[in-house]
Formats: sequence, structure tokens, C-alpha cells
Amino acid sequence: MLIIPAIDLKDGHCVRLKQGLMEESTVFSEDPGAMARHWVDKGGKRLHLVDLNGAFAGKPVNEDAIKSIVAAVGGDIPIQLGGGIRDLDTIERYLDDGISYVIIGTAAVKNPGFLHEACYAFPGQIMVGLDAKDGKVAVDGWSKLTGHDVIDLAKKFEDYGVESIVYTDIGRDGMLTGVNIEATVALAQALTIPVIASGGVTNLDDVRKLCDVQDEGIIGTITGRAIYEGTLDFAAAQQLADQLSGQK
Repeated sequence: MLIIPAIDLKDGHCVRLKQGLMEESTVFSEDPGAMARHWVDKGGKRLHLVDLNGAFAGKPVNEDAIKSIVAAVGGDIPIQLGGGIRDLDTIERYLDDGISYVIIGTAAVKNPGFLHEACYAFPGQIMVGLDAKDGKVAVDGWSKLTGHDVIDLAKKFEDYGVESIVYTDIGRDGMLTGVNIEATVALAQALTIPVIASGGVTNLDDVRKLCDVQDEGIIGTITGRAIYEGTLDFAAAQQLADQLSGQK
């Protein structure tokens, strides 16, 4: 079970949002590279980056900060990145920059043909971020709920060849209210590709609950606000996950 620190980038700084609202942001660090190195030194095995400005603009905005993170990590662990990725040229540039996995979110839902092309062009490096509330997929920075059922859409994308699904329960993200285990397990059981849980991780109990169901196909969880505000000790969380997963 991977405990994956989230670094959300806005105007070159590391921030956290509440409920996906750009105006509800809190700056945690003005040095993204140092923040990334901090999580690696604490035992992180993967990083999750989001270009928040990019997600709203529909194009990369924080590429300088992203490059500084890649430079600081130095290839020690994989980095996954989402936010504003709408074309193959952007994906290629990020992969050339040293990003391991690119996450396509809104564009996957609105333009599945693009996702299909991306999976073909960059096999094993394309993930899909599905944000859902009450089983329905949301797009455009969570501002619009669609009629798409999250499991049906995930199955379709699995057939395209996506590497994994990042599943966010947007009713819980950034609110420190616990993971929606039931919905995450239901999605993982319907797929053969891995699922990464996102949204709501608050404390070690949440880590235990996820480890209990990891055999269903849940390989990790992304955590942000909890590790920045101190309700979750990141190093202890990864150690616990390793212990419960039978790893040293």
C-alpha cells in the first residue's frame, strides 16, 4: 500500500484546497522542490502532483515548479502528475521532463478519443483521474456533475489501456472526514487495473482500513491536507502500511 503525498501547485507554491475551490486555498510551502524532497526523505515511494492553475486553465501553468520537483527528487521515486493535460504534446513534454505517470481527468471524460490516443502513444504511463460524488463523475474542477456512472466509465477506460485509476470522492476531499472505503472497493472490484484512493485520509485508522481491502486491487492512497495539518504522520503511515502489507 503506497501512501502518496500530494503536492498541489498554485502560482508556483504548494497549497491545499477545500472542496476543490481555488479561493479556499492555504499555502503550505513556497519551495515545491524542498517539499518534494521532504516527503522522499520521510519514506515516500511516489509523489502526486497537481497543477491546479493548469486544471482550471486547460493547459500547463506550473511547469517550472514541476521541473524543480523532478530535479529535487532526482529520479529516486516515481512522480505522477495531473492538471490541465489536454494534448499529446503536453504529455510528451512532461514525460521528457522526468514525470513517470500522467493523469488525465476532465479531458478523459469529455474527449475519450484523446485518452485512447494517449494510451496508445504512451503505454503504461497514462492514468485516469475520476472524481465522483454519489457514484456520478464530476468534471471541470468538480464544478459540474455528469450523468456518467463512475464504474461504467472506468471499465471503458480500462479497455483503452490506462495504467490505473485515481479515484476521488469529492464529497470528502480536503475535509478530513475519512475515506469512502465502500465506494473505492466497489470500483476496484469491477476492474482488473489498480485503483488509487484519494480524498478523506485523516489518520492511521484510515490507513488500516485501506490496507484491509488492498487485496481488492487498491494499491495506494493520496494524502494531502492530513499530512500538512498534522492529523496524519506521513512516515508512520507508510511504515504502518508496509507492516500491514508484509513488507519491510
